[in-house]
Amino acid sequence: MVLQGTLVNTIAIIFGGMIGAFLPNIPLKMRDTVMQGLGLAVIIQGILMGLKTENFLLVILSLVLGGVLGEILKIDDKLDQLGHWLERKLGGSKKGNISNAFVTATLVYTIGAMAILGSLNSGLNLDHRLLYLKAMLDGFSAIIFASTLGFGVVFSAVPVLIYQGMIALLAKYIHLLFSQELLDTMIVEITATGGILIIAIAINILELKKINVANMLPAIIIAPIGVILVQWISKLF
Repeated sequence: MVLQGTLVNTIAIIFGGMIGAFLPNIPLKMRDTVMQGLGLAVIIQGILMGLKTENFLLVILSLVLGGVLGEILKIDDKLDQLGHWLERKLGGSKKGNISNAFVTATLVYTIGAMAILGSLNSGLNLDHRLLYLKAMLDGFSAIIFASTLGFGVVFSAVPVLIYQGMIALLAKYIHLLFSQELLDTMIVEITATGGILIIAIAINILELKKINVANMLPAIIIAPIGVILVQWISKLF
């Protein structure tokens, strides 16, 4: 089922938020240890995805051009501005109230590369493993958020369901535009490019270095375009 990964992610947030709402503040050391373990697991997932490529040069070019485009468009800055705008509109300035908990959790769970990549993976080839990993991350962070911000974290599951569900459903019907052979190749390179971005997300989780993953998201679009160009050029020669 296309929405299976998104549903698991949604349920994890709901249960995590409900558990956290009845727990006192969780020790920082415990939180860091668990997040580090999950970060290492995300690295392995990214490596497995990255190794699927059949044209590593294309992946490199996609990342380079995608990064340049992302920096020009300032995607990371715009997402940050969107987050601040939502906080102002929904009144998320008072620590501990429902709107603050809702806005904070929603931004963490939806505005990020893993939400987009996981949903695309679910829609394109019914591979939900990335969203399962995200569900683990979101579920645990929901416990943390709810223990400090309150029950409003649970309501963030709704925009996650809508946002990721829409991406997955739209991705499912992309096969109507391309032949199955071309689509299979596109999926392979999208997966490989996404895998490298997933490794970058894991590096952020482990706090090894801050990487602006959002600015690299155009690489996910450039990779399939590159596949089409490669096939077109190969037919000419």
